[in-house]
Amino acid sequence: MRWQVQEAKQRFSEVLRAAENGEPQIVTRHGEEIAVVIDIREFRRLRGQSMSLMEYLRFAPYLDAELDIDRRREPPRDVDLGD
Repeated sequence: MRWQVQEAKQRFSEVLRAAENGEPQIVTRHGEEIAVVIDIREFRRLRGQSMSLMEYLRFAPYLDAELDIDRRREPPRDVDLGD
């Protein structure tokens, strides 16, 4: 989405909401692109900053994906722990 500066200021909450939902928001002045508003997680990813495991698990894009996991049906094997 592209916003002129004045409109972005007036509808800033909407700009932030869209960025938070993964939609970069481009801000223009006199038709020239001057800034982009992106989600903080995307910013950190682009900067190479790591996130905590909890952040990763909360915001991983695959969380809503349906996974087809093939699990073994055999009983676990015995392990010798060398008393």
